[in-house]
Order: sequence, then C-alpha cells, then structure tokens
Amino acid sequence: MRARELAREFPVIGPDDDALDAARLMVERRLPGLIVVDEARHPVAVLPGSQILRFAVPQYVQDDPALAHVYGEQQADRLCERLRGRKVRDLLPRESARIPMVKGDATVMEIAALSAAAHSPVVAVVESTAGPNPPMIGAITVVDLLERTLPHP
Repeated sequence: MRARELAREFPVIGPDDDALDAARLMVERRLPGLIVVDEARHPVAVLPGSQILRFAVPQYVQDDPALAHVYGEQQADRLCERLRGRKVRDLLPRESARIPMVKGDATVMEIAALSAAAHSPVVAVVESTAGPNPPMIGAITVVDLLERTLPHP
C-alpha cells in the first residue's frame, strides 16, 4: 500500500492561529498532532500533543519531575491556561526541524521509518517533494500505520 492510499484528510492550522484553539481541535478530533501550514497551505511543521504539554508544564517541573507532586489537582486543572493568548508559532520547537513529509508513492516502511526518525505522530503526504513547497494531499498518523501493520489476532 502506498502513502496516497493511506493518506486521509487532516485538519491543519496556521502559525498565527490561537494555541488554545489548536489544542481544542486536537482534543475534539482525538489527534496525536496537527500539521502547521503556511499561507499557501503548504506543510511547514508538525505540532505534536507532547509539544503542547511541553509548553504548558513549567520548565522547572520538566527539569525536576518530582516537583509535579506538589501541584494540587486544582492547579493541574488549569495547566493549559498558559496557552491563553499564545499563537501556534509560540508552541513550536525553536530548532527548525524539517516536517516529516513523503511522496504519494512512498511505501509503508518508508513512512514508518520517517515517522520514527522524526519522533512525529503525523506524516504529511505530498504529491511530489519537488520544489520548496509541495502541495499536501493528506496525512498519515501513527495509528493509521499501526492499524495497517499490526498482525491480526
């Protein structure tokens, strides 16, 4: 099976979209991440759910997870308040990693290898990777890959 056959329509967000709205979209659609596109709707980044959490959890708690224990449930329930007033671009990692992107004729193994190497829960599928801004035809999630490759009981 090729990438274009596995690819499905996938919601996208822009770098200037509201971070809380992006998190809500991820939750509503039960997605592991979102694809960030530029003004021409070309994929430029993946925003994984783990990156949203990385932004929401204070750095000192990430540095010393034992400190998480001192947070009460009431404080934890407001964890995502840090997203208020932020843009998607604020959540993206500082280092500019290339978006995991495959051509429509990529194999399942090629898709899986790219997803694993990039630590990305989503891979964009483009008709061709020729040129700087190939058009996106859909996306494949880790769940899509696992569903296709898990052995039957």
